[in-house]
Amino acid sequence: MNRLINSIASPLLAVFSSLLVMSALNGCHSSDSKADKVVVAEEPEPTEVFSLRKDKLSSSLRIPGELVAYRDVDIYAKVSGFIKSIHADVGTEVKEGQLLALAEAPELNAQLAAAESRLKSQEALYIASKANYDRYVDAAKTPGTVAQSMIEQTLAKKESDYAQLQAAKASYKEVSDMRKYLEIRAPFSGVISLRNVSTGAYIGPSGKGSELPLFVLTEQKRLRLVVAVPEAYTGYVDQGDEVSFTVKAFPDRKFNGKVQRLAGALDKRLRSERTEVDVINNDRKLLPGMIAEVTVPLPTKSNTFVVPKSAVINSSTGVFIVKVVNQKAEWVAVQKGMEDGEKIEVFGDLKDGDQIITTATEEVRNGSPIRSVKPTT
Repeated sequence: MNRLINSIASPLLAVFSSLLVMSALNGCHSSDSKADKVVVAEEPEPTEVFSLRKDKLSSSLRIPGELVAYRDVDIYAKVSGFIKSIHADVGTEVKEGQLLALAEAPELNAQLAAAESRLKSQEALYIASKANYDRYVDAAKTPGTVAQSMIEQTLAKKESDYAQLQAAKASYKEVSDMRKYLEIRAPFSGVISLRNVSTGAYIGPSGKGSELPLFVLTEQKRLRLVVAVPEAYTGYVDQGDEVSFTVKAFPDRKFNGKVQRLAGALDKRLRSERTEVDVINNDRKLLPGMIAEVTVPLPTKSNTFVVPKSAVINSSTGVFIVKVVNQKAEWVAVQKGMEDGEKIEVFGDLKDGDQIITTATEEVRNGSPIRSVKPTT
């Protein structure tokens, strides 16, 4: 029996001893592994900085604009009458002074005849009074023949008749000029864009005949491109600057023009300045009323501090950039200017050569230490 027990126990003791040895070895290996996993403090990566320099930033502004006619007038009748003939229609290109329509007013002919009769009558009276005065003057050359009072009376009569003659001439000219208004003529060269009358229609300076203009005359060979430049960009736009624009009717064609007029004041509602660009339109492809997509160049007038957009922090308390001073971060409040792609103008307490962090975040607190820096190439 004892031999049987010993024969069974011996192998078990051998296995148990082997397990103890393996456990001890694993323990030693685990301790070595833990020792190997001790983290060694690494040096922080250098903070990228760049040296602040002044530069010129050139950008552009894309805003909508409207094409309007350089000159556009509604033509009304000056006197009452009826349209006798029409010599222009919608789309007719006319020259300055060209006859558009002819009206007739029989009463004006009667008034002109009456004014002409009064003029001739006054001419006759003046001729008679002048001749009478001249006779008295000649007779007065012989002393004692004519009293001085008679000469004075005839002189007064002559001057009175002369004044009446001038009044008759003015009256005749007035009626004659009124007759000229029966000829409706173009005040400038352009295109008839609207016609509201036909032959036989009544026209007049007031009442039913003047509800609508007879014609609308539009100058199309020269247009005004009207653009509302926002307040922030008014300092970059000057008279004579060239702008470009496109319209939906010709998406593959670019048009150009020069700034000719600046309002010099901001619109109180839009807070923008009305800017007008003259556009030559000899082929009349562009039409008044078209909406244009305008590109306005915005070159800076002088050198300013330009930084990458990544260097600007937009926090709840303001806009900042971070510069490195004596290995410490210093937040500097700035104002943003014009942008161009990934660059932006900044204005603040800055000077040439300041070391600015290229990629600034709010994690870099004001006054926090900056152990090492790496200049950006």
